[in-house]
Amino acid sequence: QVQLVESGGGLVQAGGSLTLSCAASGSTFIDYAMGWFRQAPGKEREFVAAITRRGSSTSYADSVKGRVTISRDNANNTVYLQMNSIKREDTNGYYCAASIYSNPGYGRTWYRYWGRGTQVTVSS
Repeated sequence: QVQLVESGGGLVQAGGSLTLSCAASGSTFIDYAMGWFRQAPGKEREFVAAITRRGSSTSYADSVKGRVTISRDNANNTVYLQMNSIKREDTNGYYCAASIYSNPGYGRTWYRYWGRGTQVTVSS
C-alpha cells in the first residue's frame, strides 16, 4: 500500500505559476502510474494529468493542456504538477493518486490510492 502526501498549494495570482508535489511512501513508487485530479466543493473530482510508471507517457485534460506539466522523480518517490498561466477556474483542491495499472489515464476508478489533497486558490 502506498501513502501519498501532497504539498505546494496556496494562493496564487491569475497568470502566475505553481508547482504541486506529491510524496509517496510505503511501497515501491515505480510500481505505480500516477495521476493528479482536482475537485471544487459540490463538484465531482475531475482528471487533470497522468504519467506512466517510468514517465514515458503523459496525458492531460483538455482544460489544462499546454499549461500544465506532470513529471515524476522515481529516485525520490515524488510526482509533480507544474501549473503555468494559472486561471481563476483552476481554483480547486488538488489530489494525487496512484494506480497499479500501467496506463490508467483519466479514469478515477483505475486509481486505488489517494492523498488528502492540497488547496490552490487563484486570485484575480
